[in-house]
Amino acid sequence: MTAFSLPGFDLEAFVRATLDEDLGVGLTGGGRDITAESVIPAAARFSGVMDSRDPIVVAGLPIAAAFFRQLAPDMQIEMLAEDGQQVGAATELMRLTGNARSMLTAERSALNIVQHLSGVATMTRQYVEAMGETDCVLLDTRKTIPGLRVLEKYATRMGGAQNHRMGLWDAAMIKDNHVLVAGGVGEAVRRAREAGVKRIICEVDRIDQIEPALMAGATHLLLDNMDVATLREAVALVAGRVPTEASGGVRIETIGAIAGTGVTYVSVGRLTQSAPAADIGLDFTPL
Repeated sequence: MTAFSLPGFDLEAFVRATLDEDLGVGLTGGGRDITAESVIPAAARFSGVMDSRDPIVVAGLPIAAAFFRQLAPDMQIEMLAEDGQQVGAATELMRLTGNARSMLTAERSALNIVQHLSGVATMTRQYVEAMGETDCVLLDTRKTIPGLRVLEKYATRMGGAQNHRMGLWDAAMIKDNHVLVAGGVGEAVRRAREAGVKRIICEVDRIDQIEPALMAGATHLLLDNMDVATLREAVALVAGRVPTEASGGVRIETIGAIAGTGVTYVSVGRLTQSAPAADIGLDFTPL
Protein backbone atom coordinates (compact mmCIF):
# COMPACT_ATOMS: atom_id res chain seq x y z
CA MET A 1 0.00 0.00 0.00
CA THR A 2 1.11 3.61 -0.44
CA ALA A 3 2.08 6.23 2.14
CA PHE A 4 -0.98 8.33 1.20
CA SER A 5 -2.84 9.30 4.37
CA LEU A 6 -5.74 11.55 5.29
CA PRO A 7 -7.22 12.06 8.79
CA GLY A 8 -10.39 10.02 9.14
CA PHE A 9 -9.76 7.98 5.99
CA ASP A 10 -8.70 4.33 5.95
CA LEU A 11 -7.10 3.86 2.54
CA GLU A 12 -6.60 0.12 2.87
CA ALA A 13 -10.21 -0.48 3.91
CA PHE A 14 -11.48 1.75 1.10
CA VAL A 15 -9.43 -0.04 -1.54
CA ARG A 16 -10.42 -3.46 -0.26
CA ALA A 17 -14.14 -2.61 -0.08
CA THR A 18 -14.14 -1.05 -3.56
CA LEU A 19 -12.43 -4.04 -5.15
CA ASP A 20 -14.64 -6.47 -3.24
CA GLU A 21 -17.71 -4.69 -4.62
CA ASP A 22 -16.43 -4.94 -8.19
CA LEU A 23 -15.43 -8.58 -7.77
CA GLY A 24 -18.69 -9.54 -6.08
CA VAL A 25 -17.03 -10.87 -2.95
CA GLY A 26 -19.62 -12.65 -0.80
CA LEU A 27 -22.09 -13.16 -3.66
CA THR A 28 -22.90 -16.47 -5.31
CA GLY A 29 -20.30 -17.01 -8.03
CA GLY A 30 -18.49 -13.84 -6.99
CA GLY A 31 -14.97 -13.14 -5.82
CA ARG A 32 -13.31 -13.24 -9.22
CA ASP A 33 -12.75 -11.34 -12.46
CA ILE A 34 -14.16 -13.90 -14.89
CA THR A 35 -13.10 -11.94 -17.98
CA ALA A 36 -9.45 -11.57 -17.03
CA GLU A 37 -9.26 -15.15 -15.73
CA SER A 38 -10.76 -16.64 -18.89
CA VAL A 39 -9.00 -14.48 -21.48
CA ILE A 40 -5.62 -13.45 -20.02
CA PRO A 41 -2.90 -16.03 -19.17
CA ALA A 42 -1.95 -16.00 -15.50
CA ALA A 43 1.67 -15.10 -16.20
CA ALA A 44 0.96 -12.40 -18.81
CA ARG A 45 2.44 -8.96 -18.20
CA PHE A 46 1.34 -5.53 -19.36
CA SER A 47 2.73 -2.05 -19.39
CA GLY A 48 0.18 0.72 -19.08
CA VAL A 49 -0.04 4.50 -19.21
CA MET A 50 -2.74 6.58 -17.54
CA ASP A 51 -3.19 9.93 -19.27
CA SER A 52 -5.45 12.95 -19.36
CA ARG A 53 -7.68 13.48 -22.39
CA ASP A 54 -8.53 17.08 -21.46
CA PRO A 55 -6.83 19.82 -19.41
CA ILE A 56 -7.39 18.91 -15.75
CA VAL A 57 -6.24 19.46 -12.19
CA VAL A 58 -4.98 16.08 -10.99
CA ALA A 59 -6.30 14.41 -7.84
CA GLY A 60 -6.33 10.81 -6.65
CA LEU A 61 -3.20 9.32 -8.21
CA PRO A 62 -1.86 7.80 -4.94
CA ILE A 63 -5.23 6.14 -4.39
CA ALA A 64 -5.22 4.71 -7.90
CA ALA A 65 -1.76 3.29 -7.27
CA ALA A 66 -3.06 1.62 -4.10
CA PHE A 67 -5.67 -0.32 -6.12
CA PHE A 68 -3.00 -1.81 -8.36
CA ARG A 69 -0.65 -2.61 -5.47
CA GLN A 70 -3.47 -4.27 -3.52
CA LEU A 71 -3.70 -6.93 -6.24
CA ALA A 72 -0.03 -7.00 -7.23
CA PRO A 73 2.33 -5.69 -4.51
CA ASP A 74 5.26 -5.95 -6.92
CA MET A 75 3.59 -3.74 -9.54
CA GLN A 76 6.08 -1.16 -10.85
CA ILE A 77 4.43 2.27 -10.72
CA GLU A 78 6.00 5.51 -11.88
CA MET A 79 4.17 8.70 -10.97
CA LEU A 80 4.47 11.22 -13.80
CA ALA A 81 2.30 13.95 -12.24
CA GLU A 82 1.33 15.08 -8.74
CA ASP A 83 -2.02 15.73 -7.12
CA GLY A 84 -2.85 19.43 -7.37
CA GLN A 85 -0.90 19.84 -10.61
CA GLN A 86 -2.66 21.48 -13.54
CA VAL A 87 -1.89 19.56 -16.73
CA GLY A 88 -2.85 19.79 -20.38
CA ALA A 89 -4.60 17.26 -22.57
CA ALA A 90 -2.56 14.15 -23.47
CA THR A 91 -0.41 14.45 -20.34
CA GLU A 92 0.87 11.12 -19.00
CA LEU A 93 -0.01 10.78 -15.31
CA MET A 94 1.19 7.30 -14.32
CA ARG A 95 3.12 4.44 -15.90
CA LEU A 96 2.57 0.83 -14.80
CA THR A 97 4.36 -2.46 -15.40
CA GLY A 98 3.24 -5.78 -13.96
CA ASN A 99 0.81 -8.66 -13.97
CA ALA A 100 -1.79 -8.18 -16.70
CA ARG A 101 -4.70 -9.78 -14.85
CA SER A 102 -4.14 -7.63 -11.76
CA MET A 103 -3.86 -4.51 -13.87
CA LEU A 104 -7.12 -5.20 -15.70
CA THR A 105 -8.99 -6.10 -12.51
CA ALA A 106 -7.95 -2.89 -10.75
CA GLU A 107 -8.31 -0.66 -13.83
CA ARG A 108 -11.90 0.54 -13.42
CA SER A 109 -11.67 1.21 -9.69
CA ALA A 110 -8.44 3.15 -10.17
CA LEU A 111 -9.83 5.18 -13.06
CA ASN A 112 -13.14 5.87 -11.31
CA ILE A 113 -11.45 7.51 -8.34
CA VAL A 114 -8.99 9.58 -10.38
CA GLN A 115 -11.68 10.69 -12.81
CA HIS A 116 -14.04 11.72 -10.02
CA LEU A 117 -11.51 13.46 -7.79
CA SER A 118 -9.78 15.17 -10.71
CA GLY A 119 -13.20 16.35 -11.87
CA VAL A 120 -13.81 17.90 -8.44
CA ALA A 121 -10.35 19.48 -8.38
CA THR A 122 -10.71 20.81 -11.92
CA MET A 123 -14.07 22.47 -11.29
CA THR A 124 -12.74 23.91 -8.03
CA ARG A 125 -9.80 25.50 -9.83
CA GLN A 126 -12.20 26.99 -12.40
CA TYR A 127 -14.21 28.65 -9.62
CA VAL A 128 -11.06 29.90 -7.90
CA GLU A 129 -9.84 31.47 -11.12
CA ALA A 130 -13.27 33.02 -11.78
CA MET A 131 -13.05 34.84 -8.43
CA GLY A 132 -10.33 37.03 -9.91
CA GLU A 133 -7.89 39.17 -7.94
CA THR A 134 -9.44 39.12 -4.49
CA ASP A 135 -8.61 37.99 -0.97
CA CYS A 136 -11.87 36.04 -0.82
CA VAL A 137 -11.49 32.29 -0.21
CA LEU A 138 -13.52 29.53 -1.86
CA LEU A 139 -15.09 26.96 0.49
CA ASP A 140 -16.64 23.57 -0.19
CA THR A 141 -19.71 22.24 1.68
CA ARG A 142 -21.12 19.02 3.16
CA LYS A 143 -22.91 18.24 -0.12
CA THR A 144 -20.76 15.18 -0.74
CA ILE A 145 -21.33 11.60 -1.88
CA PRO A 146 -21.82 9.39 1.21
CA GLY A 147 -18.58 7.62 2.07
CA LEU A 148 -16.44 9.89 -0.12
CA ARG A 149 -16.47 13.12 1.91
CA VAL A 150 -12.84 13.00 3.05
CA LEU A 151 -11.65 12.27 -0.49
CA GLU A 152 -13.86 14.88 -2.14
CA LYS A 153 -12.81 17.53 0.33
CA TYR A 154 -9.20 16.53 -0.33
CA ALA A 155 -9.87 17.10 -4.03
CA THR A 156 -11.26 20.59 -3.43
CA ARG A 157 -8.05 21.44 -1.60
CA MET A 158 -6.08 20.21 -4.60
CA GLY A 159 -8.14 22.62 -6.69
CA GLY A 160 -7.35 25.58 -4.45
CA ALA A 161 -10.33 25.76 -2.08
CA GLN A 162 -10.40 25.50 1.69
CA ASN A 163 -12.56 23.03 3.55
CA HIS A 164 -15.65 24.23 5.38
CA ARG A 165 -16.58 22.14 8.41
CA MET A 166 -15.94 18.45 7.81
CA GLY A 167 -19.17 17.28 9.42
CA LEU A 168 -21.70 17.85 12.13
CA TRP A 169 -19.09 17.57 14.86
CA ASP A 170 -16.53 20.33 14.28
CA ALA A 171 -18.75 23.44 14.28
CA ALA A 172 -22.33 24.44 14.93
CA MET A 173 -24.12 25.67 11.81
CA ILE A 174 -27.40 27.31 12.73
CA LYS A 175 -29.74 27.36 9.73
CA ASP A 176 -33.35 28.42 9.20
CA ASN A 177 -34.89 25.27 10.69
CA HIS A 178 -32.81 25.62 13.86
CA VAL A 179 -33.88 29.26 14.09
CA LEU A 180 -37.51 28.29 13.54
CA VAL A 181 -37.51 25.86 16.47
CA ALA A 182 -35.44 28.12 18.74
CA GLY A 183 -37.66 31.11 18.08
CA GLY A 184 -35.08 33.44 16.57
CA VAL A 185 -31.49 33.88 15.44
CA GLY A 186 -30.29 35.34 18.73
CA GLU A 187 -31.88 32.60 20.83
CA ALA A 188 -30.46 29.83 18.63
CA VAL A 189 -26.94 31.27 18.84
CA ARG A 190 -27.28 31.83 22.59
CA ARG A 191 -28.18 28.17 23.13
CA ALA A 192 -25.15 27.00 21.16
CA ARG A 193 -22.86 29.34 23.07
CA GLU A 194 -24.24 28.25 26.44
CA ALA A 195 -23.72 24.62 25.41
CA GLY A 196 -20.01 25.40 25.17
CA VAL A 197 -19.71 25.41 21.39
CA LYS A 198 -16.69 27.48 20.35
CA ARG A 199 -17.28 27.76 16.60
CA ILE A 200 -20.78 28.98 15.83
CA ILE A 201 -21.72 29.59 12.19
CA CYS A 202 -25.07 31.32 11.85
CA GLU A 203 -27.04 31.61 8.63
CA VAL A 204 -28.82 34.89 8.06
CA ASP A 205 -30.94 35.78 5.05
CA ARG A 206 -31.94 39.28 6.14
CA ILE A 207 -29.94 42.30 7.21
CA ASP A 208 -31.97 42.66 10.43
CA GLN A 209 -30.75 39.24 11.61
CA ILE A 210 -27.09 40.25 11.64
CA GLU A 211 -26.93 42.22 14.89
CA PRO A 212 -28.93 39.70 16.96
CA ALA A 213 -26.64 36.91 15.74
CA LEU A 214 -23.49 38.86 16.56
CA MET A 215 -24.76 40.05 19.93
CA ALA A 216 -25.57 36.46 20.90
CA GLY A 217 -22.04 35.27 20.07
CA ALA A 218 -21.95 33.99 16.47
CA THR A 219 -18.34 33.58 15.31
CA HIS A 220 -19.08 33.34 11.56
CA LEU A 221 -22.01 34.62 9.50
CA LEU A 222 -23.34 32.76 6.48
CA LEU A 223 -25.07 35.32 4.26
CA ASP A 224 -27.65 33.19 2.48
CA ASN A 225 -28.91 33.94 -1.03
CA MET A 226 -28.23 37.68 -0.84
CA ASP A 227 -27.73 39.69 -4.00
CA VAL A 228 -24.53 41.64 -4.55
CA ALA A 229 -25.89 44.92 -3.21
CA THR A 230 -27.21 43.27 -0.06
CA LEU A 231 -23.91 41.45 0.46
CA ARG A 232 -22.06 44.76 0.35
CA GLU A 233 -24.47 46.20 2.91
CA ALA A 234 -24.05 43.16 5.15
CA VAL A 235 -20.26 43.27 4.96
CA ALA A 236 -20.28 46.96 5.88
CA LEU A 237 -22.56 46.29 8.85
CA VAL A 238 -20.45 43.39 10.14
CA ALA A 239 -17.37 45.62 9.76
CA GLY A 240 -14.87 42.80 10.24
CA ARG A 241 -16.20 41.61 13.60
CA VAL A 242 -16.50 38.02 12.31
CA PRO A 243 -15.81 36.28 9.00
CA THR A 244 -18.60 36.48 6.45
CA GLU A 245 -19.57 33.83 3.91
CA ALA A 246 -21.71 34.26 0.81
CA SER A 247 -23.68 31.11 0.03
CA GLY A 248 -26.57 29.96 -2.13
CA GLY A 249 -27.01 29.98 -5.88
CA VAL A 250 -23.39 30.84 -6.63
CA ARG A 251 -22.48 30.21 -10.26
CA ILE A 252 -19.18 30.48 -12.04
CA GLU A 253 -20.58 33.48 -13.93
CA THR A 254 -21.46 35.31 -10.70
CA ILE A 255 -18.74 34.31 -8.26
CA GLY A 256 -16.39 37.11 -9.31
CA ALA A 257 -18.92 39.81 -8.44
CA ILE A 258 -19.83 38.04 -5.20
CA ALA A 259 -16.18 37.72 -4.15
CA GLY A 260 -15.75 41.42 -4.91
CA THR A 261 -18.29 42.46 -2.26
CA GLY A 262 -15.73 42.03 0.52
CA VAL A 263 -17.02 38.76 1.98
CA THR A 264 -14.38 36.56 3.59
CA TYR A 265 -15.59 33.38 1.92
CA VAL A 266 -17.83 32.08 -0.85
CA SER A 267 -19.11 28.51 -0.50
CA VAL A 268 -20.18 26.38 -3.46
CA GLY A 269 -21.96 23.05 -3.05
CA ARG A 270 -21.63 22.17 -6.71
CA LEU A 271 -17.90 21.48 -6.33
CA THR A 272 -18.61 18.13 -4.73
CA GLN A 273 -22.29 17.68 -5.56
CA SER A 274 -22.15 17.72 -9.34
CA ALA A 275 -18.62 18.10 -10.72
CA PRO A 276 -18.32 16.13 -14.00
CA ALA A 277 -15.75 13.35 -14.12
CA ALA A 278 -12.46 14.21 -15.79
CA ASP A 279 -11.69 12.40 -19.04
CA ILE A 280 -8.76 10.13 -18.15
CA GLY A 281 -7.72 6.94 -19.92
CA LEU A 282 -5.50 3.94 -19.29
CA ASP A 283 -3.96 2.16 -22.28
CA PHE A 284 -2.14 -1.18 -22.03
CA THR A 285 0.59 -2.84 -24.09
CA PRO A 286 1.42 -6.59 -23.75
CA LEU A 287 5.03 -7.34 -22.82
